[in-house]
Amino acid sequence: MSKDGHVLVAGAGPVGILNALGLARAGIPVTVLERSPGVVPSPRAMVYHWSVLDGLERLGVYDAAVARGFLKQDYTYKVHKTGEEINYGLQSLEGLVRHPTNLHLGQHVLVEVALEALAAYPHAEVLWDHKLVSLTQDGDGVTVVAQAPDGPRSLRGSWLIGADGARSAVREALGIEFEGFTWPERFVATNVRYPFEAKGFSQTTMLIDDAFGAIISKIDNSGETGLWRYTYCEDASLPEEGVLERLPRFLQEVLPDQEGFELDAHSPYRMHQRAATRFRDGRVLLAGDAAHSTNPTGGLGLTSGLFDTYVLQEALAAVIKGEAEESVLDEYARERRRVFVEVASPAASNNKRLVYHSTDPARLEQDLTELRALETDHEAVVRRLMFPKSLETRSLVGAW
Repeated sequence: MSKDGHVLVAGAGPVGILNALGLARAGIPVTVLERSPGVVPSPRAMVYHWSVLDGLERLGVYDAAVARGFLKQDYTYKVHKTGEEINYGLQSLEGLVRHPTNLHLGQHVLVEVALEALAAYPHAEVLWDHKLVSLTQDGDGVTVVAQAPDGPRSLRGSWLIGADGARSAVREALGIEFEGFTWPERFVATNVRYPFEAKGFSQTTMLIDDAFGAIISKIDNSGETGLWRYTYCEDASLPEEGVLERLPRFLQEVLPDQEGFELDAHSPYRMHQRAATRFRDGRVLLAGDAAHSTNPTGGLGLTSGLFDTYVLQEALAAVIKGEAEESVLDEYARERRRVFVEVASPAASNNKRLVYHSTDPARLEQDLTELRALETDHEAVVRRLMFPKSLETRSLVGAW
């Protein structure tokens, strides 16, 4: 492999590291630059829809990820004001898909699993504490300057993947607009320990309420009760530093019995519905949140990022090896932007409206009527559960 095949990756989140892993497995030299000193453990994505598990398996990390997390099938929609519950599950996909389960696992743990796999490849490296500050490109490659612990450092690669999050330094350095809007609410993601299952909650409960809506989902089986994610939203005009002071009010409304409750971590953040105006600029490609950002209701953000990853690392490796024309990268950029703008973002926005903003009784009843069918109509369940597959872009080089 010639030196001009070296790929730089900005960002060591799951999209960055899995892109690096796919390239390394294909024999491509790769260097990852991450501005943080190590894997970021704050509460982030933690549910992987059944549709992305085939890709984790192709990258060789599925078994290790399952061993660190757990597989589950059940879903519950619960109306907070009335107590009505609507239950269904992925059992309806058994015999139809390879993995009829979702994987629950903290995003940072998936990164750790992928890093362990990446360590087996001597032509791959991860540079922590390397903050990208500038980049230039020409017809042969990309040069980046990163602020490292010992001062500025220049690195050269034939390609650069920007996977450095919604505030992407790569995207900003290229002057690419991040079209869309920012929601007027703040999401608060908390990791907690509490016997939710003993209190009647399923392993994924979507609590519908215009004031106390929440997504409650089990992360792992650690400890006596396991670690859970409790995510709610509040007015973004409220001071962020007061989040922990306001948290008990939300909890008291939903969990009047808080015996055994323990807050492990929390992360307040703003929500966006945005997409970069282009996902490719010469020898630079954007993926994951650097390319598109969505509110997390329904878990479509990381799902989209993983589908970016599966098709990008494969296509880029084929281009570098001379097995595909560069035009497949233009197709990647066009198709992944289309899927996000036309499919993922509208669906995530509708999910957010249902769970957190069901203020119109007539619209709520219409939504509930559709959801109630999931308890009796097998075909309706299958159609709903197949939706995450619509976010996938099939291989651009015919490898799978």
